[in-house]
Amino acid sequence: MSRTATSQLTRRQLAMLRAVAGGRAELTTSCEPDLYVDGLCCCDHAAAAELVRAGLVRAATPAGISGRAPAGLTDAGRLALARPLPAPAMGLAS
Repeated sequence: MSRTATSQLTRRQLAMLRAVAGGRAELTTSCEPDLYVDGLCCCDHAAAAELVRAGLVRAATPAGISGRAPAGLTDAGRLALARPLPAPAMGLAS
């Protein structure tokens, strides 16, 4: 990942990790993996690939005929979800 691997995950990436943890996600087994959540392709392909490259998400089983496999969290992915969220940035009030 371009950011520090697990310390600066975006809220979208954390939501993707929660979907994987909840058993709602599948991965394609191509060289650039895509993440499917509830059967729909996740629109942020770069974030999905970053999560796999960072070792947070992996295919839990070999891919079936569809080329998809259930997604699973690695130990590092479970640790990333266990960390508290950073406080949201606050804008200046007018």
